[in-house]
Amino acid sequence: MNYSSELSELIEEFQEIEDKMERLEMVFDLADEVNLLPIAQWSEATRVHGCQSEAHVKVELVDSNVNFQSGADSKLVQGLMGILTMAIHGISADEVLTLTPDFATEMGILNSLSPSRSNGFRNMFDKVMSEIKQQM
Repeated sequence: MNYSSELSELIEEFQEIEDKMERLEMVFDLADEVNLLPIAQWSEATRVHGCQSEAHVKVELVDSNVNFQSGADSKLVQGLMGILTMAIHGISADEVLTLTPDFATEMGILNSLSPSRSNGFRNMFDKVMSEIKQQM
């Protein structure tokens, strides 16, 4: 799979970490990468269904590139959103649509999460991809 250089570097960084707790700490740190969606803009339309936490995403295409904003009431979920931000924000919609959640598996984060958190990440990913397709 061809990933952006930023995502490729992130995958490599995560692969170098063998300890699950260290990997989770890095996810927490990536919460700062989020383009924050203000709580005032959270709505049923932005809600990620099937996520254990209150999680919201907003996707817009600007000149065929993905503009991704998100927010959550959990720092772990916001960290997962930070990873997704690094994977898709500012990238062409066509390129983003070639992504699968496999990049998160390659990073080793999905097997570091509880099944419900892992499922929540996949739901968030699916919602984002669906919204991009709707706007094309």
